Amino acid sequence: MHLEDCREFLMNTARRLLAADSPSGFTQQAAAVVEQIAEELGYPVRRTNKGNVILSVRGRERGKTVGLCAHIDTLGLMVRSITADGMLMITKIGGPILPTLDGEYCRIYTRDGRMYTGTILSLSPAAHVFDDVLTRPRDEKNLAVRIDEPVRDKAGVEALGICAGDFVCFDPKTQVTGSGFLKSRFIDDKGSAACLLTLLKLLRDTGAAPRYDTELCFTVHEEVGHGGCVMPAVDELLAVDMGCVGEDLNCTEYQVSICAKDNNGPYDYGMVSRLVELARANGVDYAVDIYPHYGSDVAAFWKAGNDTRGALIGPGVHASHGMERTHFDGMKHTIHLVWLYLECA
Repeated sequence: MHLEDCREFLMNTARRLLAADSPSGFTQQAAAVVEQIAEELGYPVRRTNKGNVILSVRGRERGKTVGLCAHIDTLGLMVRSITADGMLMITKIGGPILPTLDGEYCRIYTRDGRMYTGTILSLSPAAHVFDDVLTRPRDEKNLAVRIDEPVRDKAGVEALGICAGDFVCFDPKTQVTGSGFLKSRFIDDKGSAACLLTLLKLLRDTGAAPRYDTELCFTVHEEVGHGGCVMPAVDELLAVDMGCVGEDLNCTEYQVSICAKDNNGPYDYGMVSRLVELARANGVDYAVDIYPHYGSDVAAFWKAGNDTRGALIGPGVHASHGMERTHFDGMKHTIHLVWLYLECA
């Protein structure tokens, strides 16, 4: 494998995915990007009724079927109501850290296909006016969207076609640095989706095939808990999602994290042990961690009643659900470990 040669493809794929607004429930743009990239690589895709994007890779041997998944839905907001002076009150989709959104640019999508820009602001936004500008909470009751249109009241906003239930997507502010960092909102989990699409490129370019038939699924409701409920039947499922970086954890942005346990309990002992041994034996820089506030598509698949072994890995991501950052090395080691898993599953 020549993972360094894939750096440009990996980062460009991440940029394409991150540029597509896709909060849970509004993922058509990101799903279309996945479909386009997969088809450019020569892999036909299909969608489930709920919108998951699936493709199949033929294995060298029969005997079992393995699955890989990453999610392409993100955190977001939705219009809750319109104030008398024309501001949009919001409700969150998933678990964004709301104080980090104060001052962020956003896009509002109407049900009839129009899009407007705006800014998410505290309701006490001006230092020269509000005594509580520094102390007012940044939560759903105290943040609102200022629309970039000449509106002065609720009727003016409604005349634009904006109403309760419209999606509000905030700017990911994606950058790739010369030092190898990918920094952006929504690396969770579009960074991992980019890793899986890069793996497909490697399989195509090298003419390699996984040991067993493999189903890849890009899910679209993970951030709200049910993305992995509907996927193809597999004997093993490896979720590729962000690895946690922070207090009482071992992983860094330069490593692949192997999760032994999260909120839903331990992952399959045999799969986790196999992944650790593959990483150790092949020079993959890894860490094993327990995630304190986390759930994955494997848990959703299990809760849907599937009799499947499951595990979770992913590149280390700093500041999850905020202004996230990872490094090419962490993504590279993630791709390498998934490759080894497919070779030996």
